[in-house]
Amino acid sequence: MYSETVMDHFKSPRNVGKIEDADGIGEVGNPVCGDMMTITLKVKDDRIEDIKFETFGCGAAIAVSSMVTEMAKGKTLEGALKITNKSVVEELEGLPKNKLHCSNLGADALHQAIMDYYERKEGRTKPKKRQREKVEPLEHREGRCYCPYCDVELAEEAPTCTFCGKPTEHRHA
Repeated sequence: MYSETVMDHFKSPRNVGKIEDADGIGEVGNPVCGDMMTITLKVKDDRIEDIKFETFGCGAAIAVSSMVTEMAKGKTLEGALKITNKSVVEELEGLPKNKLHCSNLGADALHQAIMDYYERKEGRTKPKKRQREKVEPLEHREGRCYCPYCDVELAEEAPTCTFCGKPTEHRHA
């Protein structure tokens, strides 16, 4: 069951489209579910002046895209980088467990667009070497391991989540 907020952003998504002369572009996809998301942004005085998205995916992915752009619009770049998968889900008043991976796409696309802006600003249109994706440790509850991105239960030694495909790291406290 989706919250009213999710349904509102799905039925009436905000900031749909593409900024043709974008200052930053972030493109992400999930090979497991097939969702694809592109975020374009315009920056003025280190603040996101305009932001748009194009998403091919389920209703949750569209709602996440809409919410991420709403959360980021008008923020400083530093403030927008603080938008997390968890904060997107909280703003949407929750997502079903099997749709939590969609929130990863939204925050990841936003962060990628901001990093692309910084690279362009430095005169690099393409990074020489992609940084390795940050690997989050598995979460542990009641003796079981869970993916930190989509909260699916995993085998203890899983190097990647079998649901969302993101890399994980096993650490004991």
